[in-house]
Amino acid sequence: MTSTLDVGDARLAYTDSGSGSPVVWLHGSGPGATGMSNFGGNLPAFADHRNIVVDLPGWGQSSRPETDEPLIFHAADRVCRAMTALGIDRAHLVGNSYGGAVAMRIAMRYPDRVDRLVLMAPGGVLPADAPPWPVGLEHLFAYMAAEKPSREAMARFVRLMVFDESLATEALIDERYESSLRAHPELPIPPNFGDLTPDLALIQAPTLLVWGREDQTVPLAWAPKILNGIPDAELRVLPHCRHWVQYERAPEFNHIVREFLHGGAAAASEG
Repeated sequence: MTSTLDVGDARLAYTDSGSGSPVVWLHGSGPGATGMSNFGGNLPAFADHRNIVVDLPGWGQSSRPETDEPLIFHAADRVCRAMTALGIDRAHLVGNSYGGAVAMRIAMRYPDRVDRLVLMAPGGVLPADAPPWPVGLEHLFAYMAAEKPSREAMARFVRLMVFDESLATEALIDERYESSLRAHPELPIPPNFGDLTPDLALIQAPTLLVWGREDQTVPLAWAPKILNGIPDAELRVLPHCRHWVQYERAPEFNHIVREFLHGGAAAASEG
């Protein structure tokens, strides 16, 4: 069941399940995204943890942010406020794409609140030659900028997120489309995300990067800057996989992440 929490200037929606060491799950910025749409299928594998799955400000049932502050910075502070309100001093953070950027910001600014950090193709760190945008980001921004985006635009977006397009089911497309219309547009266009590049070395937490080799949204070519910038980071690359690693390769993702959170090596640096 989804609950909401007062974080001072907004309401943040979340689910809270399980018991054990806490894991905070932070979703991506795609249209129609919610915490549970990103991670609901993974949670059974983490039942020995307390799982806090957040709808970031502007998405799902959380209120829209009213701020000129970079979105990553704003969201990170609200997640930390939510952790405090829920009695969580310290947690593992698992972040997908935009949520990975939010997780990195928390680890930079509040290092004592982060145990281990799992980042799936995180945003917030761009190569100098990043634009023109990869096709996945082009579709994301175009969808957000449309006055009333179409279901076909959502279908094109969802198909770009997975290598195996059979996983882009009609039910999934419908779910994401209906969710996106309730909150549209989740992002201001152009978005002011904020740049995390200068502060990568501040991340003290052991960090696991997980990337789909065929990612067309946050390309694997962008990974070395983060891998080399975080002092204690390792990289696992999954072949035949695009941006939604936790969905497209759920069994492998669950195994890798569980092993890492429990203190083991994630496995080889490339798969």
